[in-house]
Amino acid sequence: MKDRPVTIRTLDPPLHEFLPHEEKEQKEVADIMGVSTDKIRAKIASLHEFNPMLGHRGCRLGIVYPEITEMQARAILEAACEVKKEGINVKPEIMIPLVGHVNELRMQEQVVRSVAKEVFEKYKVKVDYLVGTMIELPRAAITAGEIAQVAEFFSFGTNDLTQTTFGLSRDDSGKFLPFYVEHDILPRDPFEAVDRDGVGVLMEWGVEQGRKARKDLKVGICGEHGGEPSSVEFCHNIKMNYVSCSPFRIPIARLAAAQAALREKK
Repeated sequence: MKDRPVTIRTLDPPLHEFLPHEEKEQKEVADIMGVSTDKIRAKIASLHEFNPMLGHRGCRLGIVYPEITEMQARAILEAACEVKKEGINVKPEIMIPLVGHVNELRMQEQVVRSVAKEVFEKYKVKVDYLVGTMIELPRAAITAGEIAQVAEFFSFGTNDLTQTTFGLSRDDSGKFLPFYVEHDILPRDPFEAVDRDGVGVLMEWGVEQGRKARKDLKVGICGEHGGEPSSVEFCHNIKMNYVSCSPFRIPIARLAAAQAALREKK
């Protein structure tokens, strides 16, 4: 039987990204739901946010609407049970995003555990699975020791952690970050390579405190930094278990990881 660990993040983007914005799409949704188009427009308007990247997204959605987390956990675990019956032992790692306080993770973990119990009873089979979290906020990194009492693994979401540590918008900072780098205000674009003196300190602290609370804590990162050589080396140096990156950057990440390991041996 093959073992395949698979890390899956629950719903992360702001809710507005899933809503229909074109009039034609709004009418289609209204027809499917059997309500008026005006009702759909009113609902969309009520969900509008001025700063959605720091708004109602990530675990906050699952806390207010637990049925979203239930639906996703059920889909993940049912799929794992079905393929296990076919001889493939998938080990899901369910990752709760944008946690800033341990109580947020604790509430979402309870939802996942409850769904898992129902699914295993339904399929008469169990799969090994973990519940962990994304460390994307400075508070999460600082309180990593508390969070690790609930989380079975960490994945540092370095894109959002960089945004929230610097107070920069990843989507908008391109207007001035090149100027900052050109004039030596910053040595490098922090969205291209991990800022070791700021973001990196939070990451190192989070790894250290997390493993004090849970010795076997699995730790990695996901995001574009996972395919940047100096960032991969930094992750190796602070004893992370893995990096995750987009497919086309995997060869670079593997080479950087091998080079970091060789430098350490020397």
